[in-house]
Amino acid sequence: MAGLRIIFMGTPELAVASLEALLRAPDFSVVAVVTQPDRPKGRELKLQPSAVKQLAGHAGLPVLQPERARDDSFVAELRRWQPDLIAVAAFGQILPKNILELPRFGCVNVHTSLLPKYRGAAPIQWAILNDEDETGVTIMKMDAGLDTGDILTQRATPIRPDDNAAALHDRLAQIGAELLGQTIPDYVAGKIAPRPQQSELATHAPKIRKADGRIDWRLPARAIWNRVRAFTPWPGAFTCLPGEPQLLKIWQAEVALPSGPSGEILSADKAGILIACGQGALRVVTLQREGGRRMSAQEFLAGHALKPGQRFASTP
Repeated sequence: MAGLRIIFMGTPELAVASLEALLRAPDFSVVAVVTQPDRPKGRELKLQPSAVKQLAGHAGLPVLQPERARDDSFVAELRRWQPDLIAVAAFGQILPKNILELPRFGCVNVHTSLLPKYRGAAPIQWAILNDEDETGVTIMKMDAGLDTGDILTQRATPIRPDDNAAALHDRLAQIGAELLGQTIPDYVAGKIAPRPQQSELATHAPKIRKADGRIDWRLPARAIWNRVRAFTPWPGAFTCLPGEPQLLKIWQAEVALPSGPSGEILSADKAGILIACGQGALRVVTLQREGGRRMSAQEFLAGHALKPGQRFASTP
């Protein structure tokens, strides 16, 4: 296995830890990195490199940025690197069969769920949204399907009450990096027997849209609390101030016992803004008005007089 030639494919911050783990491993040689093309970001829409490209630049690695992974010219370029294995973590494009079959050990992927649960683009968010007790990371051998490949290894982690998507993302990134570094040597040595997924148990985690963050106060308080956690930092769980069209983003909240008409403010004081839900109530602790800064409920109420009896709309 000494000198195993690896091409790494990844794009966002989630993938950085996995690339770092491969760079630290003495028996691997990362010969090139593939990431998405630079994209415009920020108010000025300046082209920005991906997080993986930035790390690759610091490490002095060649970087490939295909607009389409299935282009013949890109596949030919990969072939010239003669990789033994391609490691993938949140690359952002589906790989065609001629890439999957190019390395002698195939392509392995770091997926942030316990497959076959939560195949798709947003497994972290959907695991929280669906009130799961645990999630984890799967290292799988890729095939032509969407997260349908054989499982090599898995590692679970509990979803804690104080977890949101950002915190869970960071923990899973580290777990995935460690597991990838441990899995590759055993897989290449033939010590791991890939096992097929039980497709009848599969669930799906489609891409999150901004509109998914809108709060329906008719839902139970726990469901809304999970929405707040699942959609932090993006797109955020949001509602509208009573009588105003301006959005109010909720960053942190707690489930409470009181009840009342859904969307009604039950109390608003330094302890938080207590809002009745379809079942129970939600105590909003940290929030942000559109165009403003994030603040505690106490800070917010100093400039926005909310009173018991006012109601947040349940629908747009």
